[in-house]
Amino acid sequence: MKLTALLIVCSSLMFGSLGKPQFPEREKDPKFWNMWAQRTLENALSLQSLNTNKAMNLILFLGDGMGIPTVTAARILKGQLNGQSGEETQLEMDKFPFVSLAKTYNTNAQVPDSAGTATAYLCGVKANEGTVGVSAAAVRTQCNTTQGNEVTSILRWAKEAGKSVGIVTTTRVNHATPSASYAHCVDRDWYSDNEMPAEALRDGCKDIARQLFENIPNIDVIMGGGRKYMFPKNKSDVEYPNVLKHSGTRKDGRNLVEEWTDRMKDKKGYYVWNKKQLLSLNPNNVNYLLGLFEPADLPYDLERNSETDPSLTEMVEVAIKILRKNPRGFYLLVEGGRIDHGHHEGKAKQALHETVEMDRAIGRADLLTSVHDTMTVVTADHSHVFNFGGYTGRGNTIFGLAPMLSDIDQKPFTSIIYGNGPGYKLINGARENVSTVDYQDNNYQAQAAVPLSMETHGGEDVAVFAKGPLAHLLHGVHEQNYIPHVMAYAACIGQNREHCVSRSGAADLRPVLSSIAAFLTVTRILC
Repeated sequence: MKLTALLIVCSSLMFGSLGKPQFPEREKDPKFWNMWAQRTLENALSLQSLNTNKAMNLILFLGDGMGIPTVTAARILKGQLNGQSGEETQLEMDKFPFVSLAKTYNTNAQVPDSAGTATAYLCGVKANEGTVGVSAAAVRTQCNTTQGNEVTSILRWAKEAGKSVGIVTTTRVNHATPSASYAHCVDRDWYSDNEMPAEALRDGCKDIARQLFENIPNIDVIMGGGRKYMFPKNKSDVEYPNVLKHSGTRKDGRNLVEEWTDRMKDKKGYYVWNKKQLLSLNPNNVNYLLGLFEPADLPYDLERNSETDPSLTEMVEVAIKILRKNPRGFYLLVEGGRIDHGHHEGKAKQALHETVEMDRAIGRADLLTSVHDTMTVVTADHSHVFNFGGYTGRGNTIFGLAPMLSDIDQKPFTSIIYGNGPGYKLINGARENVSTVDYQDNNYQAQAAVPLSMETHGGEDVAVFAKGPLAHLLHGVHEQNYIPHVMAYAACIGQNREHCVSRSGAADLRPVLSSIAAFLTVTRILC
């Protein structure tokens, strides 16, 4: 009986899709594809005139866990949300003219974590997993290996060059990705002193929340979650006063938010904790902004209260409007951090909607900046063991079933699947029949091959999308730590600024090229 019902379900799915046009009628005509390719070719030829301007502004969009399969699936989802079949859709990042690959391994890990990778793409140095803002000479959890092994980030380089700087994330502002831009810590989990071992405190190590305000005291814009790590232990949260887990965590009794507001009160500094407060601000009258919208991470975009919680796009818009007032330009780090969380939980729908929201934020940033003076890079820190397949037809919902039954257990399966994770389920010793559950639910955990309480990262290369001044330097396959060196070079900050001699606004490459030519000449003579 169950098998009969299952076959009916599957048959209706298959024949229902067969009754629809499988693709637009125009795609049957070779002229459609030839004309599209010719337009693409014309656009590619226009890129031969490279943008060698000096980058006044730098923006890095980091999709945490946004591997290439996630990018592709999010592209399809974006199109389907707009009533299209999805495959032909363009993400905002797809429009960037230069694409390369980054190798993501940590110095001590083939499959990396978000801390070691953040140190690479923010500080320009590969590092051990679990550590932020320190070189590979530092050992995770060993406080006494911190001193002398600190490495600085491109955010600091930009600040020292007189630029405004900002951090926007959907995770805690002291989570792995943002913390590498300001902290030097041998353990990414030392969010406040409450999470640190007594030995580390005795040895003088500082928690990450404290470093956010002390290491680079005048970060112009900080937005995300992590409110509870800033307040004294057991202090009730302003939004959830009766929820103990959201209360303050700090053992040292410090109120870091109060300290910040006292320091910034005469400098047009504002602290906000909800969307209404954020959007009521006039960016022209704000020099410094601290926005902490949740005790820990921000909610998934699908679960976000649109009345009280700002979207990533809204936060990015406010950030840029504040930062761009500086005539010397700005550096902005934007993290779509909960893409990673969705995948870890096996909740592909959450992860992909997070990716689509980050893509909206990329589009909004594009409208607020100019490609002539703003270098924008979109990348990921690592991938996940997420994929989709099963010979699905054109326009098949990305969260739908494959158009066949397994030829081993005769059960349907979703196109999306994980290599490992919490979606591994056995019912009476056999694989769960997905037709008996709501696989379209926001929190459905896609089936996994290996049972784990949390799905793992993937180790393959990730894409790097780039546009703006000197974006063509992000090409081919490179180590992940190459990224901030290119961005700094484009903006004439950090090291190797010899090329920044032109008065025309262009970044003059001649001194660098001359140095390289001289080096090659000497090499030939010596060899």
